[in-house]
Amino acid sequence: MRILHVLDHGLPLHSGYTFRTRAILKAQEARGWEVAAVTGPRHQGEAPPEEVVDGLRFFRTPPARALPAPLGEAAEIHAFSRRIDAAVAAFRPDILHAHSPVLDGLAALRVARRRDLPLVYEIRAFWEDAAVGNGTGREGSLRYRATRALETWTVRRADAVAVICEGLRGDLVARGVESDKIIVSPNGVDLSVFGTPLSHDAALAAELGLAGKEVIGFLGSFYDYEGLDDLIAAMPRLVESRRNAHLLLVGGGPMEAALRAQAAASPAGDRIHFVGRVPHTQVDRYYSIVDVLAYPRKKMRLTDLVTPLKPLEAMAQRKLVAASDVGGHRELIRDGDTGTLFAPDDPSALATALAGLLADRSGWEARRDRAAGFVAAERDWAVNVANYEVVYQKLTGQPVSPSSWSRISALNA
Repeated sequence: MRILHVLDHGLPLHSGYTFRTRAILKAQEARGWEVAAVTGPRHQGEAPPEEVVDGLRFFRTPPARALPAPLGEAAEIHAFSRRIDAAVAAFRPDILHAHSPVLDGLAALRVARRRDLPLVYEIRAFWEDAAVGNGTGREGSLRYRATRALETWTVRRADAVAVICEGLRGDLVARGVESDKIIVSPNGVDLSVFGTPLSHDAALAAELGLAGKEVIGFLGSFYDYEGLDDLIAAMPRLVESRRNAHLLLVGGGPMEAALRAQAAASPAGDRIHFVGRVPHTQVDRYYSIVDVLAYPRKKMRLTDLVTPLKPLEAMAQRKLVAASDVGGHRELIRDGDTGTLFAPDDPSALATALAGLLADRSGWEARRDRAAGFVAAERDWAVNVANYEVVYQKLTGQPVSPSSWSRISALNA
């Protein structure tokens, strides 16, 4: 089986998008499939037309000419489809597997029809909702509705559709998309990377002034929808009951300057530590010094429909997880069992939840066991990649193994 993945961007850039992509491609290679990827005109940074990164083959698309919307998007789709076509000629795949946003699906669809190749279109988030979450769009606007209509149009014409969670699947079914056309390929963790937590890095804790402290952590991108302003706002109340509590923020993004300013003005400002972005190979060192990972996502369509990746990484690292009670988190976390859920958009509720966890450590080890067990059983990419097998085989006319059918049926039950 030869699969060409069509991507917005990819390695060596670091993001949740690229980490999921890497995990999929590596797991597919481990199954004996041949894979390559072509990145779109929005892939940032200087890159040769073709390169190998982390053992994976990438074809690159040059940036498209900057034009006002929607001419700019049309130019991107045209440039990307030409590059995908060239990659098909060079790699000769059996199937195209395009990943959101919808521009990638539209570009891949052109090539799939021209080359008579089956197309799987995978949605990780609806582009229009991501724009609202990032502060670059407004729900219900003309652009929002047009993007939503394009997504539906593309989904109807793809040969199969994959989504990362039940929230996205349910939304598509409500639009009239046939349910048997959609599979759920959930966010997962590469346990060869995250499955063996480091012991507490005392040197790093001392370097950051966190030796002997109760550490609340967030490792990820600083977008508005992540609710980090609520986490910072919760710190004064948390410190009232837990005098030794500190907050460690690792990462960066559009909200970083505003969050740093908020922290500087906070009565608990001396307990809030910004580290900035760190190399992905060093992330587990920072996980090792955190007691509780907090994910205070705001409640909106994006967070209700889409499951994040970071809580799974934290559970694989045997860390306690506290997260806002939104739909995406409820697909990953069983409240009081594998993690703690608290009311979204409420710094007081967040502070109370964190204080309760820090005050009673008697059940920590059992909860870590249950959370890590959930990830190993249901969110390990080495297992989850089989979700694609039945779809690929069906679309290419190859024999389908009974084990593949049983697994995909269980997922979509």
